[in-house]
Amino acid sequence: MAPAERLHVSVAYSPRAGEVEEVELDLPAGATLIEAIRASGLIERHPGLDLDAARIGVWGRVQPPSHPLRERDRVEIYRALQVDPKEARRLRYRKSGSKAKPQAGG
Repeated sequence: MAPAERLHVSVAYSPRAGEVEEVELDLPAGATLIEAIRASGLIERHPGLDLDAARIGVWGRVQPPSHPLRERDRVEIYRALQVDPKEARRLRYRKSGSKAKPQAGG
């Protein structure tokens, strides 16, 4: 079977909590992660997006910009965490103001 000449991939970016922008692309076979991000137009639509500072990856795994893409890959641009996840859990617990509830039946 001959290799595909085109790849279908998506590029996702969440500029803020609860909002995700995803762009579907057809790219030439052999395209890299950074090529997909540039082709997506997300850099132009989000001027504050700094690719030098952002972490990028595929399917939740950080990868270098030169990482070659495969058919149906999901390229992701990760924004920096605003709060440490452990601290966020502590804050939610304190805010709820409740202790663990006893379970019925003993």
